[in-house]
Amino acid sequence: MTKHGKNYTAALAKIDRDQMYMPEDAIKLVKETAYVKFDSTIEVHLRLGIDPRHADQNIRTTVALPHGTGKVVRVLVFAQGEAATAAQGAGADFVGSDELITRIDKENFFDFDVAIATPDMMGKVGRIGRKLGPRGLMPNPKSGTIVPGEELARTISQVRGGRVEFRNDKTGLLHVAVGKVSFSEQQIYENIAALFDVIKAAKPSATKGVFIKSVTFTSTMAPGVPVDIAAAQSMKAA
Repeated sequence: MTKHGKNYTAALAKIDRDQMYMPEDAIKLVKETAYVKFDSTIEVHLRLGIDPRHADQNIRTTVALPHGTGKVVRVLVFAQGEAATAAQGAGADFVGSDELITRIDKENFFDFDVAIATPDMMGKVGRIGRKLGPRGLMPNPKSGTIVPGEELARTISQVRGGRVEFRNDKTGLLHVAVGKVSFSEQQIYENIAALFDVIKAAKPSATKGVFIKSVTFTSTMAPGVPVDIAAAQSMKAA
């Protein structure tokens, strides 16, 4: 049995584990129970009624959080020629072709959060897919990270401004960062509402029965707050 510290125990004492909280109340409680000394991340955890063993039931998509995540996103772009110039002009942190691919392959360079590529680069990028893939960094059309040169500036801006990619894990769980404890309750609410709009739209047609089985809001290292599923799915941003 895991032994928790006194701060965690004190936070847990504020949560009624037998109650399904309304989203607004859960957000307040998440902020109240955040006890770490840094500006912790707030996450939404969902248990989905999917079978991850079947490719047609897996969730992989993006959400544009209206207030961002509060995190500085480092963007790497695989591009060459005019596209590389456009990416540099749009403020990408790292831009390149063969030299970046070699750096990742030989030096295990992964000091970035999102990788974007133009279609013509994917033949080369595919050679390091075994390294990018497990880290969730492989450019993919489903996540909107393979785009033509003329769309690079807009995509980089979206990624920096709050576009988040997420996917279920092998047990059918989703974990999505939706902001920081320093955000206002309204900002957190609107970010979560945007997330649920996307999740509901992403329900696989092959999934039968209940799609969302549990909803929990939490912050870094703090206990989770159970949330009423129907109320969470009904969240609407103002």
